[in-house]
Amino acid sequence: MEEDSRLARWEQSTEVPLALASLAFLIGYAIHVLAQHITDGWRDLSFAVMLIAWAMFGVDYAVRWRLSGERLRFVRTHWLDGLVVLLPLLRPLRIVKLYEAVQRRHGEPRFSLHARVITYAGLSTGLLGFAGALAVYDQERGAPGANMKTFGDALWWTCETLTTVGYGDVTPVTRGGRLIAVGMMACGLALLGAVTGSFSSWLIQVFSQEGDTQDTRHGEGPPER
Repeated sequence: MEEDSRLARWEQSTEVPLALASLAFLIGYAIHVLAQHITDGWRDLSFAVMLIAWAMFGVDYAVRWRLSGERLRFVRTHWLDGLVVLLPLLRPLRIVKLYEAVQRRHGEPRFSLHARVITYAGLSTGLLGFAGALAVYDQERGAPGANMKTFGDALWWTCETLTTVGYGDVTPVTRGGRLIAVGMMACGLALLGAVTGSFSSWLIQVFSQEGDTQDTRHGEGPPER
């Protein structure tokens, strides 16, 4: 259909710009949280960069909704994209869609495709971890009873949370920090599941192909004379 082709062309043409917008949003947010002694001009500039990046994701969502022609069904079936509009730093979670595409592939296993999924998931984990550390540090610093004194403490807590280790030596005490913690837990499970699931899928396809090859060889009759 023409609408499907237009939507595919739009998504392909905006993939890189939106990725750069997500990175710009992260840089602007990092300046906003960590650079406490910058001038008002630089602070306003970082805030403007964040707003522009946010607006780009809003426009992308609106255009894709319009081109899809699905109306309210688009909102239900693209809930992850809706979350990205609310917070562009969640864009790496679209790895889930790529993982589902890998799961649907049949036939000869393609290690390069699975390797890209694993690599992208690893990078996404790092970006989300850094963003989560910024967000929780912004909520926790200066709060009564907070034990997250520095940004280093926030990074350590993020590593504990994303890897589902959870030592408990550093924990958020504010409502906002705990809400972010819940999101980080969900993100960690989703991304780690994508990595392990993709690798397991590749192994299963390899073993299945080897088994089919061996069965074929064993089923061959004696050579004709």
